[in-house]
Amino acid sequence: MKKMVKFGLAALMGASMLVGCSSSKPAAEETASKTDAEQVVENGKLVVGVTDFAPMDYKDENGNWIGFDADLATAFAKDLGIDVEIIEIDWDNKILELNNKSVDCIWNGMTLTDEVKSSMECSNAYCNNAQVVIVNKDVADKYKDTESLKDLTFAVEAGSAGEEQAIAYELNYTAVQNQANALMEVAAGTSDAAIIDSLMAAAMVGEGTGYEQLTYTVGLNAEEYGVGFRKGSDLAAKLNDFFKKCYEDGTLKEIAEKYGVQASLIEMK
Repeated sequence: MKKMVKFGLAALMGASMLVGCSSSKPAAEETASKTDAEQVVENGKLVVGVTDFAPMDYKDENGNWIGFDADLATAFAKDLGIDVEIIEIDWDNKILELNNKSVDCIWNGMTLTDEVKSSMECSNAYCNNAQVVIVNKDVADKYKDTESLKDLTFAVEAGSAGEEQAIAYELNYTAVQNQANALMEVAAGTSDAAIIDSLMAAAMVGEGTGYEQLTYTVGLNAEEYGVGFRKGSDLAAKLNDFFKKCYEDGTLKEIAEKYGVQASLIEMK
């Protein structure tokens, strides 16, 4: 009798396990079959990966994310009918964060490098930019060309276009967490110079800023910003449509003027 009871219990357990397996598989397949756009709409939010990078993404006095990119991301999410969630990431791990679905996109004044374009589904370029050298004002006259930079120690953001330029010009550099930290290194005297985005330099250094003693000198390259999604994501095309609409109705220029980056806008056709 005991053996029959045990056998019955085992059969019931086996059946329940089979039912559990058969019911979970279709759900997983259904999720996998959804596009990125469908998935974020179902989740009710667009999760955006950023770093502290004024004037693109930075926090106000209340701890809220603001900036040209932050405002655009919020507007794009609203256009999709959902909320936006902005989270700070390690820039060196941006591709990993995207692929493991910790974030839905990287929207942070991201240069469209070959690595970025091969690893992500990228939007059309929306801003012009360049990598520039930051030094103290009192020594700026000494550093007017790339040859004069060889003996300086630099701070650059890890995994950034600035680091790429440091490598390309064979400069002596230390990689730091973000571009804001690179500026702090120069201000503190722990690095002679930094390489940061020209848009950030225009907003963060010089007269009337928190780094009045700093200035930018040598421009190292010319580049463009784009937004990165997972490879094959349909959100990139939706963002391109959104960019075009906002360019035509003036919204893009309005947000750009709020943060002083209107001169860098790329025409959306």
